[in-house]
Amino acid sequence: MKGKTSKESCITLSQRVLPQDANPAGNVHGGVILKYIDTAAGTVAMRHARGNVVTASLDRMDFLAPVYVGELVTFKACLNYVGTTSMEVGVRVEAENLFTGEVRYTNSAYLTFVALGENGRPTPIAPLILETEGEKRRWREAKDRRKARMAEKARERCSQEGGSECKSDGI
Repeated sequence: MKGKTSKESCITLSQRVLPQDANPAGNVHGGVILKYIDTAAGTVAMRHARGNVVTASLDRMDFLAPVYVGELVTFKACLNYVGTTSMEVGVRVEAENLFTGEVRYTNSAYLTFVALGENGRPTPIAPLILETEGEKRRWREAKDRRKARMAEKARERCSQEGGSECKSDGI
C-alpha cells in the first residue's frame, strides 16, 4: 500500500458560531466545539483512509479560553500518527473576534480513529510519510500517547477482571 503525506489529508474548517450554539452564560457550548473537533478530525481520517472511519477515543480536553457567540472558530486538523488500522489526528482550535481581528487559541485535542472496511471491521490503511522535523516530532509524541493509552486500557482491564496475569505484568 502506497504511503501518504500528512498534508494530503490536513484540513482547516471555519465556522461562525451563532446564538443557538450558546449556553446560558453566553459562551459557546463545549459540546458544540467538541462536535466540530470530531467533524474536522473525522474528515482528515477519512481523507487518509479513503473509507469509513469511527472515533475510537478523544484524549483529555481542556477549554483554555471561551468562545463567544458571533466569533469565527477555526479547527486546524492534521494526522500525527498512523498504525495498521488506526490513526491519531490532532486538532487546534482558534477563535477570532471578527470586529477586532483578535485570534485566541482556545484548545486542542487528539483523537484516535479506526478505519473500517466494507464488512464494518477494522481495515489496513496507508502508512504516513513524514516529511518535516515537525511531523517527525508529532509522530514520536503521538506514539508515546498511544503507548500511554494502551497501558491505561490494560490497567482498566486488569482492575475489572482482577486476573493474576495483571500482577505478573507489573500492572
